[in-house]
Amino acid sequence: MAMAAPTGSAAPVAPALCGHLALLLLLAAPAAHGYSFPQQHTMQYWARRLEQEIDGVMRIFGGVQQLRGIYNENRNLFEVKENVPRKLVEKVAGDIESLLAKKVRALKRLANAAEKFQKAHHWQDNIREEDIEYYDSKADTEYDDPDGEEIEREKSNSLKLEFTDDANFKTKVNYSYAAVQIPTDIYKGSTVILNELNWTQALEDVFIENRKEDPSLLWQVFGSATGVTRYYPATPWRAPNKIDLYDVRRRPWYIQGASSPKDMVIIVDVSGSVSGLTLKLMKTSVYEMLDTLSDDDYVNVASFNEKAKPVSCFKHLVQANIRNKKVFKEDVQGMVAKGTTDYKAGFEYAFDQLQNSNITRANCNKMIMMFTDGGEDRVQDVFEKYNWPNKTVRVFTFSVGQHNYDVTPLQWMACANKGYYFEIPSIGAIRINTQEYLDVLGRPMVLAGNRAKQVQWTNVYQDALGLGLVVTGTLPVFNLTEDSSDRKNQLILGVMGIDVALNDIKRLTPRYNLGANGYVFAIDLNGYVLLHPNLQPQIINFREPVTLDFLDAELEDENKEEIRRSMIDGNDGQRFIKTLIKSLDEQYIDEVFRTYTWAPIKSTNYSLGLVLPPYSTYYIQANLSDQILQVKYFEYLLPNSFEAEGHVFIAPREYCKDLDLSDNNTEFLENFIALMEKVTPDSKQCDNFLLHNLILDTGITQQLVERVWKDQDLNTYSLLAVFAATDGGITRIFPNKAAEDWEEEPEPFNASFYRRSLDNKGYIFKPPYRDATYRGLDLENNTIGILVSTAVELSIGGKTLKPAVVGVKLDLEAWAEKFKVLASNRTDRDQLGTRRCDPSTSCEMDCEANNKDLICVLIDDGGFLVLSNQEEHWYQVGRFFSEVDANLMSALYNNSFYARKESYDFQSVCAPEAQSNTGAAPRGVFVPTVADLLNLAWWTSAAAWSLFQQFLYGLTYSSWFQTEEVAGDSMEARETSCIMKQTQYYFSTVNATYNAIIDCGNCSRLFHAQRLANTNLLFVVADKPLCSQCESVKLLQAEVRAPPRDPNQCELVDRPRYRKGPHICFDYNATEDTSDCGRGASFAPSLGVLLSLQLLLLYSSTSRHSLPPATCL
Repeated sequence: MAMAAPTGSAAPVAPALCGHLALLLLLAAPAAHGYSFPQQHTMQYWARRLEQEIDGVMRIFGGVQQLRGIYNENRNLFEVKENVPRKLVEKVAGDIESLLAKKVRALKRLANAAEKFQKAHHWQDNIREEDIEYYDSKADTEYDDPDGEEIEREKSNSLKLEFTDDANFKTKVNYSYAAVQIPTDIYKGSTVILNELNWTQALEDVFIENRKEDPSLLWQVFGSATGVTRYYPATPWRAPNKIDLYDVRRRPWYIQGASSPKDMVIIVDVSGSVSGLTLKLMKTSVYEMLDTLSDDDYVNVASFNEKAKPVSCFKHLVQANIRNKKVFKEDVQGMVAKGTTDYKAGFEYAFDQLQNSNITRANCNKMIMMFTDGGEDRVQDVFEKYNWPNKTVRVFTFSVGQHNYDVTPLQWMACANKGYYFEIPSIGAIRINTQEYLDVLGRPMVLAGNRAKQVQWTNVYQDALGLGLVVTGTLPVFNLTEDSSDRKNQLILGVMGIDVALNDIKRLTPRYNLGANGYVFAIDLNGYVLLHPNLQPQIINFREPVTLDFLDAELEDENKEEIRRSMIDGNDGQRFIKTLIKSLDEQYIDEVFRTYTWAPIKSTNYSLGLVLPPYSTYYIQANLSDQILQVKYFEYLLPNSFEAEGHVFIAPREYCKDLDLSDNNTEFLENFIALMEKVTPDSKQCDNFLLHNLILDTGITQQLVERVWKDQDLNTYSLLAVFAATDGGITRIFPNKAAEDWEEEPEPFNASFYRRSLDNKGYIFKPPYRDATYRGLDLENNTIGILVSTAVELSIGGKTLKPAVVGVKLDLEAWAEKFKVLASNRTDRDQLGTRRCDPSTSCEMDCEANNKDLICVLIDDGGFLVLSNQEEHWYQVGRFFSEVDANLMSALYNNSFYARKESYDFQSVCAPEAQSNTGAAPRGVFVPTVADLLNLAWWTSAAAWSLFQQFLYGLTYSSWFQTEEVAGDSMEARETSCIMKQTQYYFSTVNATYNAIIDCGNCSRLFHAQRLANTNLLFVVADKPLCSQCESVKLLQAEVRAPPRDPNQCELVDRPRYRKGPHICFDYNATEDTSDCGRGASFAPSLGVLLSLQLLLLYSSTSRHSLPPATCL
């Protein structure tokens, strides 16, 4: 327990008085050796000496005043321009609207053409594979089996194409053809697929015409309801390492375009008859069903026998977002079969869920999905009570497993409630039968005709063909044919999509005129960011969309909640707020002022925002019309000038179209110089704003070298380097040799010291970050530097801006010695020795003479150690102070010197947890006998096809090939998405000087803490701990993997964030024909694929190791 005595504060209440008196007595009382803890006024004197020393060095070497003068002297070389937030937002929103409108025109042409082609197509019953000419994108794809051997491909009649590299697509393409992708589990020789290939071939001409009209178009895709994907331009399919299970119907963009939003309740029969393989089939079916839902949908999952209960902590419908679906998927695995079946309990629970109007939900398609192994009860009374006569809830029933029950009741339930009946006899039937309900939901859309042809823009997601982050415009394609009775067809043909890369949208947004801390962002109706500097997902090739909420991309507060709501509502607005932000390196928290300005992007689901700090209202635009001056300044970028003028790093920006970028700044500088010898800064292929500003800042920083740095001896003040960084992209380090140890980003806008210096007044110290595992360097052979930086603020014609940051790099070892002297009783007249106390007299301890008894440290505003009088601390500089002295750091936190902010990073990747193998055999898989393998009839039987399906999906669901006890150790270690918990510390509003005692009985410690003016430092003096009984719980700062269910989704769903779904809903049409309401599952096997995979299965079943799972695209 720490008792504190703040100075300058009101007298504490009576109960605390005794503690404060005890503290004062301890402070005054001499220790046994004659020394007493320093008095408060003494430590305040030390603090002033430290402040004066820091300020003196920065005034001499920082050159803030001189740099202001240089800018003023060169006033004729630049203009001060203004960022007008509302105008910027209006322009960028208009540019994005125009970009997307061009894609929409192409999208509509494709959808209309597809409907026309399909209507004119004549169905062919006797069509053959050799009758169809197309490029099979998987024909040239290499697949590896689990042991690294190449799997023999099926023979294919695919066209043989040549491909050329294309920078826009980041891969090889052929613009003369489209490509076709057919899911592995669909037989490409079936009549349905061949007819689909036949009529969609005509789309190629439309693809090509679209590209002629708009060369910037990226992937144009038609995803068919049969599973066929035709995309343009042609390129070989990007296969995963294992079996390719990509199916366009399960992609986020297809799901969003194929139906209106859904309220779904899944009920699972867990009575005693459901056991073993059937229960596993049900669990996997629910897993797959959840993957057909998007963030516009709401869902709950319950199990039932005699009673119904939710499988998770969710008591009502919740948004089908990634985190909620993950909870469901985990909890479904815990279902256990027991008891008897009562359909009534399951359906009553489901209807009650759907009738709950006190929660946020989709309020569109309502449905119940029941998975069971069979039963006789039709529960007609339940339907009469809840659903008839309007039948607003569709019922889909799934008969799971192989059994001899009468399925008529299940068929009747579905048919009597506008739903559909499916059979799932084996694992291979799961994927197809858990997604075909979308065809039923698409009926009202098709019957609504043109009213339902609404272009929708998706969430951000990873493109399966390697474009990176994209959004897709989608448009449903309807079957316009009519039957002999002139009744309209009610089937959806598929979804047409056109991709837009996020990078193409980003190019329309301003960047460098906004300064290092200004940025543009955009969100959708769910509040998910489309654009944001913190949108940086770390994992690729996953099936789920990238859903980062605006309030998770930034540190949440009430102002931002209101801004988010206004943007979702499609309003425009502006607000000036005080808020917290994380530093770029995520080690610090700063309290800053920002202006948020926002407006909707018309004709889309998106809203655009702009964030500007006050000092970025104005910016410099160089105007170097004097070509002689251009050449003169440019020469200071040449390496032969570095020895005299200091080393120059230039920000790796796209100054010109033909400039080759490089992560190596020396190489990038060489590329830049080589290009500048061919073109001028005014060339049309170059960004004149960037180039002129870069060259101007080169000249300005060179003048700083000549006027300030060259005339000073850095060694006298124990400095390793001096530096200046600018908005124009220049970082100049002096002397040249100091660049060898420079570890900061060459792009100032990406350097933490630069951005923090702009947001904070005074001198910002930045020690080199060291995590808890750092063991330090040999200081005799390695020099550690501490950065100290400050922003240069200009006032030109009443306009304030901060175009540069200057600073010094301190030599840690020398400044640690200087720190001890400044925090000592040595006077200016006592330079040769330290004043010491005689043991018979009493005097105050200091940080130099009594470093064995007294700890003196400087800690920065993030809680990281900067300087110490303890030599053993020197290698720990840059560590979070709790790793150095947990007891003292806890006392500082408990006495409100520091506040703490916890947040979550939802974009991280983690290594999978290690698993072992007991060597047990795989479970749940039938392995054919040799007699079976020799029997040709067996290969074309349902058993063989079912076995192929088991193998295929076993690669996806690793548990099908795992032992009961543990997973196999042959499973490849793969990074997976995960949630990381971050904790940052920052100075609280307490500015008082504190004397306090850490009360631990005989182990009590005194300490004093005081903020150093005009810095981000806290000066702390404390007794060394006398014994270990005073140890405290160590405060954690390092990022850690969030424990399971942290953050608590069960609590978060009860206070959902504001969102809006699509503004129209198609869930009912009076003319809908519901007579087609059920069938079983059947597959036409592809013999070639079956043979090769079956042999692989036989081999793998004899192996001691289980098979690895397939990568999901």
